[in-house]
Amino acid sequence: MEYRRVKDQEKYDDLSQKDVESLSERSLSSANATASGLSSAGGAKGKSSWKLKSVVTLALTLLTSSQAILIVWSKRAGKYEYSVTTANFSVEALKCLLSLAALFRTWNRHGVTDDNRLTTSFDEVSVYPIPAVLYMVKNLLQYYIFAYVDAPAYQILKNLNIISTGILYRIILKKKLSEIQWAAFVLLCAGCTTAQLNPSSDHVLQTPIQGWMMAIVMALLSGFAGVYTEAIIKKRPSRNINVQNFWLYIFGVIFNLVAICVQDYDAVMNKGFFHGYSFITVLMILNHALSGIAVSMVMKYADNIVKVYSTSVAMLLTAVVSVFLFSFHLSLAFFLGSTVVSVSVYLHSVGKLQPQK
Repeated sequence: MEYRRVKDQEKYDDLSQKDVESLSERSLSSANATASGLSSAGGAKGKSSWKLKSVVTLALTLLTSSQAILIVWSKRAGKYEYSVTTANFSVEALKCLLSLAALFRTWNRHGVTDDNRLTTSFDEVSVYPIPAVLYMVKNLLQYYIFAYVDAPAYQILKNLNIISTGILYRIILKKKLSEIQWAAFVLLCAGCTTAQLNPSSDHVLQTPIQGWMMAIVMALLSGFAGVYTEAIIKKRPSRNINVQNFWLYIFGVIFNLVAICVQDYDAVMNKGFFHGYSFITVLMILNHALSGIAVSMVMKYADNIVKVYSTSVAMLLTAVVSVFLFSFHLSLAFFLGSTVVSVSVYLHSVGKLQPQK
């Protein structure tokens, strides 16, 4: 859920990381008098950085690939025995607690400053309800889309948010897209369509029109939320990310509570909030909450290419695991389509226009 939002802060996180590394290098220079000492320290630092990048990449890949699998696996006899609104509420509440814990850690380390202070002013909190409600609808839709698509198809189709976000950035924020990125959009559409080809049936595509429409709506919601979030970040780029996340998740909790009252009030009151929850359901909630943290760590400690590799490998892992769990048929069309999608995601990443110096 947080991928778009964290990606929008990438340039600010990169600048902050460079400042930290610059200070670290100056400290090493003053502490070590010889060139050999500096070389040794640099080698240890590089090894530590490589290990951290590997761990973060592995975590993001596993979380991404298991997300759709856990949602499908949590079904019983083709339906959810638990309330999806309470599950979504639990995800937002857990992420809110994690953000608050991270904020307490920041306060203990650096003290309370203007950039990390939790304020309740209207200007501070009024910007978060819109992206919060967009993310809520998008996240609820991801439960219902599995009535029309399987886990591997979902992993393919959710990449459509790259197109919606890119076009919305161009229209609303006036960001220019390179020719390579426009070509990547075309490839992405072709890859998604190819992966859904069904030559053994009268229907050309495996996913029905309802599934495609829900995937497009989810992509648009994610794109709008990402654009709006970037506008918030640009308004005050020095604001601590945990403060911004906290308010976003607080409104997510409120809106999901409203959704529970509107959609599942009788069921929750009669059967209980956690009725129908299983071990798989709990794992699914933890997965959704930790995925955003993993994306944050990738953007801070790794780079955008790591995210591309994780996305590509996750599509393949989801398909392979679905073969054993859900008897998914791994066809040539799916393999070729997922390969084209992976290439298009890579091209979109490397094809960004570089700012003029």
